[in-house]
Amino acid sequence: MRDHIIGKDYELWDIVTDGPLATLKINVEEVEVPNTRADCTAEDLKKWEKNAKAKKWLVKRSRGTLLYSQYENFDIKEGKTIQEMYTRFTTLTNELKSLGRIIPEEDRVEKILTRVVPIT
Repeated sequence: MRDHIIGKDYELWDIVTDGPLATLKINVEEVEVPNTRADCTAEDLKKWEKNAKAKKWLVKRSRGTLLYSQYENFDIKEGKTIQEMYTRFTTLTNELKSLGRIIPEEDRVEKILTRVVPIT
């Protein structure tokens, strides 16, 4: 993960670990306050852009973690048909795929068979 982010932009990893880059100004009371968009320089806007990229990456990672947890705990819900279960499963695995977490076909088949088909 660290290497992936650093490969895209070294500074993004610092933002993820240390927090967003500050864009501050000194107000009339001699106190540092955040810049408004009107007060921003080109350098401040670049900082905002990097902060937004880091936030987007963190949200994407959190979403992926949540979906993978749902995949790991996947089970047929009581009162649902096999078709409804399979649709839900396919949606879940497609969302994981869109986030770059591809579940091999044999793992998906095994998940369905062990969670749905009763062992007699």
